[in-house]
Order: sequence, then structure tokens, then C-alpha cells
Amino acid sequence: MGNRGMEDLIPLVNKLQDAFSSIGHSCNLDLPQIAVVGGQSAGKSSVLENFVGRDFLPRGSGIVTRRPLVLQLISATAEWGEFLHCKGKKFTDFDEIRQEIEAETDRVTGANKGISPVPINLRVYSPHVLNLTLIDLPGITKVPVGDQPVDIEQQIREMIMQFITRESCLILAVTPANTDLANSDALKLAKDVDPQGLRTIGVITKLDLMDEGTDARDVLENKLLPLRRGYIGVVNRSQKDIDGKKDIKAALEAERKFFLSHPSYRHMAEKMGTPRLQRVLNEQLTNHIRDTLPGFRSKLQSQLLALDKEAEEYRGYRPDDPSRKTKQLLQMVQQFSVDFEKRIEGSGDQVDTVELSGGAKINRIFHERFPFELVKMECDEKEMRREISYAIKNIHGIRTGLFTPDMAFEAIVKKQVIKLKEPCVKCVDMVIQELINTVRQCSNKLDCYPMLREETERIVTSHIRDRESRAKDQVLLLIDIQLSYINTNHEDFIGFANAQQRSSQTNKSQGAAVIRKGWLTINNISIMKGGAKEYWFVLTAESLSWFKDDEEKEKKYMLPLDNLKVRDVEKSFMSSKHIFSIFNTESRNVYKDNRTLELACDSQEDVDSWKSSLLRAGVYPEKTVTVYNFSMDPQLERKVETIRNLVDSYMAIVNKCIRDLMPKTIMHLMINNVKDFINAELLAQLYSAGDQNALMDESQEQAQRRDEVLRTHQALKESLAIIGDISTSTITVPMPPPVDTKIKYWETGLGSPPPSPTAPRRMSSGQRPGPRGAPPPPNRPGPLGPFNNSADSPQAPSRPNRAPPSIPK
Repeated sequence: MGNRGMEDLIPLVNKLQDAFSSIGHSCNLDLPQIAVVGGQSAGKSSVLENFVGRDFLPRGSGIVTRRPLVLQLISATAEWGEFLHCKGKKFTDFDEIRQEIEAETDRVTGANKGISPVPINLRVYSPHVLNLTLIDLPGITKVPVGDQPVDIEQQIREMIMQFITRESCLILAVTPANTDLANSDALKLAKDVDPQGLRTIGVITKLDLMDEGTDARDVLENKLLPLRRGYIGVVNRSQKDIDGKKDIKAALEAERKFFLSHPSYRHMAEKMGTPRLQRVLNEQLTNHIRDTLPGFRSKLQSQLLALDKEAEEYRGYRPDDPSRKTKQLLQMVQQFSVDFEKRIEGSGDQVDTVELSGGAKINRIFHERFPFELVKMECDEKEMRREISYAIKNIHGIRTGLFTPDMAFEAIVKKQVIKLKEPCVKCVDMVIQELINTVRQCSNKLDCYPMLREETERIVTSHIRDRESRAKDQVLLLIDIQLSYINTNHEDFIGFANAQQRSSQTNKSQGAAVIRKGWLTINNISIMKGGAKEYWFVLTAESLSWFKDDEEKEKKYMLPLDNLKVRDVEKSFMSSKHIFSIFNTESRNVYKDNRTLELACDSQEDVDSWKSSLLRAGVYPEKTVTVYNFSMDPQLERKVETIRNLVDSYMAIVNKCIRDLMPKTIMHLMINNVKDFINAELLAQLYSAGDQNALMDESQEQAQRRDEVLRTHQALKESLAIIGDISTSTITVPMPPPVDTKIKYWETGLGSPPPSPTAPRRMSSGQRPGPRGAPPPPNRPGPLGPFNNSADSPQAPSRPNRAPPSIPK
């Protein structure tokens, strides 16, 4: 019966399959099976029925097998069948099994000849079978018939590939002997997924239907198109035999007589036929299972370990217990509070490696986005000077003033301070949005209790919105305080006397200071010159330079910042980069022959950060302003220059103060207050919101998840127990050596392939080449009878010594 020591493994694997199929859950383990692959009418169903010894598979014209059939053959004293979808029901009438297969197929695929990859699981217990697990797949078809979809061939191929691409699946490639073996779809698919032939077993059917004068001896001896595991020939019942209700037992007996009596096959009769195929498949499958069980065990153990903690929480769980609900509510609120504080303070146990969030995002708002918004509010140089000149002239009125008026300075400063209200309010809005996002992220752990999550989000978000108005009032109060008194006695204020001299010194001292470094992609390099490239950029107050890499040894270019401005560039449909460009206000080329320099970043946040740094260097965004042509006399120009320097000095003091106070104000009035509210008042608010039992009603998804986890955990434990019972002191059959997979026609003496895969009736030994005349080996059987009609047939016993398939002549 083959490898008897290993046969007990197959029922254990069948138990593993049932353990996971019964819970409707896949453990993603490639359980070892044998897939039967072949074209329509290749004889696949007949092979399977011969294994069972009963007629039980649907038959008819066109595509009959439309769903995979997982057939588990189990040796037993009685004979019956069981379906997994009809668990507990025994089918003793095999006609009923056929009807149930047809009904279950139609239930999923309908009556329009469609197909489905969802398998039908059938167990057949019989004293006449070996322990095998096979998958009968739909036959490969080329042309759709009737109501079949136009892509029926592609659908079937994809479904077959879904099974045979698994490394643990053995492939039973069924090919009729009366077709061209070189064009076998089954062998082609098998070779695509198993080029080394480690998992492929060839089966040649319909040997009794070959044209007269031909045989498949070269194929069965593994010489024409060699396979590593070789070929086994079988003779199935004809359609006439099936219609005449010929008994399978009689058919198997007729098959044995065919091989024993046929002159081309009787010397290998013991290696042919359905019983031999059963033993070979059982041997290969059991060896394969033995090799893959260690991997099964490690996968099952890892999955069991991943579910242990969750299963322990669910074990003994009583959803309607009031004390459990109260305890769970306290735990959930406490966990929410801890998660919120960790996300804000940055000590969370789950670190986001994809994007900034929580406290890190708020920190970026405070120290990058808010300063950037402040700098954006600064006036363009020409616009500022124009406003100052108009202020001076309007203050003097009809008279020509001799001195620089203080009122012009105060008017310009107040106008600039008022502009700070917008970025300050925007900063509060950005922090509020991030706080609300953080609340939603923390409430994800409350998904199992939808009412609790909804109420928690509502209460905390309402509190945040309540604090929003207070925070904005306080921020606007800070601006109003700055407007109430212009403190020209501040220690950092340069004063009128030092205004012009201090300005020139400041510009010179800032020249060499590095403002920012980082990687940017130059996006508008032509394809002829290599296309977009990434460089290391260094920004100072006077220039923008880029280097080959961050070692800054090989400088590619240095761009002075004079007369440069920044504009946004619309993101390309094909590009994932975010782009901005630098251009010259005097319409000169910025970089070589390019009027603009397009720079690309990975995210919009990086673009905003670089634009903020360029603003610090004096490169302002492009603005559409009305151009006023006016002329200034030298005296007015000096006054404008003085006030311009004074405004810059005083606004630097104001900006420094606002940049310092804004984060402190928001932290005090918003963030810290929300944390205290969650810690101290959230639970009380939830209790006052309504029925606590309703709050703790779990979702349907959570109930399903709990049941699934417990069932899967139990199935994994049972599977590990099954594997633990397996004895490994068994026999292993070694893998056959590799073969030369090229088609060989030297046996026939022909220079080109024959019209069919089978060799024509063999020539007399006298017509064979000289080197083939070696004496026969000692163990070759005696005279095999005539192989052809020539007079040289008595020489048949002295056929040459055939070399193994792996050593071609």
C-alpha cells in the first residue's frame, strides 16, 4: 500500500483542514494537497472515480466541474460520503452525492455555467481507497459556449493558478494519450509554476483510444517529454461503459488486463494503472506532509501567541453583567485619558512612523507654521516704503516738514501689529484641529462600544470648542495690548539716532549665517540633461547653493538672492512631489537658461517650511499689488529709510514677544485645560449623559470578533495538539534525480517531431543506430511479443540498454 508508516499523517491533515473550515477562517497555511489539472474531457473525473470505486461526479457536455472539489479519501470499513456544508449527514447513495455536488455548485455559481473559486469539501469513506486528499479543478477550455462568459478561459486559468502556485501543492497533470503531449495545457501550467518538476506527476489517460499503429511507450518511459516524477498510464471507462453502468471494479480489472496484454506496456504493467497511481500519490503526499509539518507548527504557534492575550480577555466574558459594564467603563475612560496625554506629551507606546501627530504636530505648528505665517504678513519692501512716504506726507499736510515725524512711525507700526491677528487666530485653529484629531485617534480603542465612543467624542470636542473662544479672546487681547502702547524705550529698540547705521551693519552681519539645509529636487531639468535630480541645498541670507551630496564638497551652483521671489506651482497629475518655484522679478534667467527654478519636496509641509526659511532670507512670495509711480526727494528718502529701519526694529521686538507668548497662552488655556478636563470631569459627564448600560452595549462587530477569536484560538490549540501526536519515525522516499526536459526524438530516428506525442510503432532493431545495440540488462524481462509487423520481431528481447531519463544518449 505504499508508505504505510506515513499514511496516518493524511487523516491528521484532513482534521487540520476541517478545524479551520468549520469556523470559516483561513489560517493562511498551504495545507498539502494534490490538484488535478487537465483540459476538458481529459479523463480527470474518471481518474477520481476510479480512486473511489464509485460513480459520484457530475457528467455532461461542456464545463461540468465549475467549483473546486476538495476530495478527501479515507480508508474505512464502511462506505459513505460527507459534505462539510452538510456536516453530520451521511450520504450512502452516491447518486445523491452527485446531485448534492450539482446543487451546491448551482447555489454559488448559478445556472449560467459560471465558475467560482469557493471549494466544495467532500469526504469519502471506503474500504477500497487509500488516504488521499485531491482537488478536482475545472477543465481548461478555450472557447465559451452558451451562456459562459467571454473570459471563461482566463477565469479558469486564474483559479487553477490560485491552487497550483502554492509550494505545498502537488500537481497531477492529466493528459489524454490521443492528443499532442507538447501542446498539453496541464503540463504547460505545471511547468510555469514548477519548472524543476519537484511537484508534478504526469498521468496519461485514454491509452486504449490511440490510433492503430501508435503507442505511448516513450512517454510512459519518461523519454519524450521527461518529468522528474515520471508518468503513470491509466485506462478509464469509455462513455459507452459509463452509459452501460459498467462496474468500476470490472473496469479496473479490464485496465490491468490491458497493460498485461499490450505488447508495448506489459514490461511495465506493475508501474501502470489506477492502483499504482493511488500508491504513488499517497507516497508523495505523505512525504510532502512530513516535510511541511515543521513549518505548520511554527506558523500555528506564532498565530496562537498573537491571539493568546486577546483570547484570555474574552474568556469568561459576560456581556450583560452590570458590574462588568461599570468596571469596563472606568477602564475605558482611564485608558482614553492615558492615551490622550501620551499622544500630547510624546511618550506613547504606539509611535507613528508615517506622519507627525498629536504633540509633535502641535510643536511644529508653534515653531514652524506660526513663524512662517508671521513672516508672510510682512509687507513687500516697495509697498512698505510707499506707505511710509504717504504717511509722512499726510502728516505734514500742506507744509514741508523739516523733521521725521513720530506719528508716521506709530501709524506704520500699528498697521503691522494689526496684521498679526490673522496668523495668531489661524494658529489657534490649527491647534484645535489637531486636538480634535487626537481625540478621534484615542477613541479608536472605544470602537467596540459605539455609544461610549460617540458620547466621549461629543463631550470632549464640545469642551475644546468652548475653550476655543476663550483662547482666541486671549490671543486678540495680546495684540490689543501691543497696540495700546508703543514702547520706544525698549532695550532692543535701536532708536532714531542709530536707525540707518544699524541697518547697514545688520545686513552685512547676516550674510554668512546659514538659515537652512536639506535635500530638494530640481524639477525643471530637461530630459536631455538627465531629468529631475536631487541635490543638497544650503540657504544663507545672501545666496542659495546646492551640492552633489550632504558632504558639501562638490558645489554645483550658487544663486544670489537679489530680486528673487517665490511662487506656488500646481502639483503635476503624474508626480507625487509638491513643487514651488523661484523667479527673478526683473525677468532674468535664474539658473542657466531657465527663467525659473522649480524645487520639489515630498510633502506640502516641507514646501511650507522651505518657503518660511526663504522668507527669513528676504525672498518673499509673489503678490499682485498695484504699482504706484512716485518720486521722492533726497530729504524724504532719508526720512523713509529711517522710519523703515525703526519699524523693522520694533516689529522684530513685537514678533519675538508674540512668538513667545502664543504657545504659552494656547498651552495654558487649551491643551493643559483639556487634559485636566479629561482626567477630572469626563467620567462624571458620561454618567450624567444617560443610561450607563446603554453606553456599554458592545457593537455587533465586537461580538463577532470575540467569537471568532475564541473559535480560532481553540482551533489553533487543537491543530497543535494534532501535530504533537505525529510520530516522525517514518520512511521517506527520496526525490528522483533531475531530468533533461527537452523533447527527445532520437528514439524514433526522425529529425522532426511526430504528429502526436506518441511514438509510431517501433522500427525493427536492425533499423536502429549502431550505438543502440548493447546487450540487454540482466533484469529485463523475456520476449515481449511482436512490436511491429516486420520479420525482425524475434529480436525484440535484445533491445538496447535504455539509459535513465537523466542521462540522455
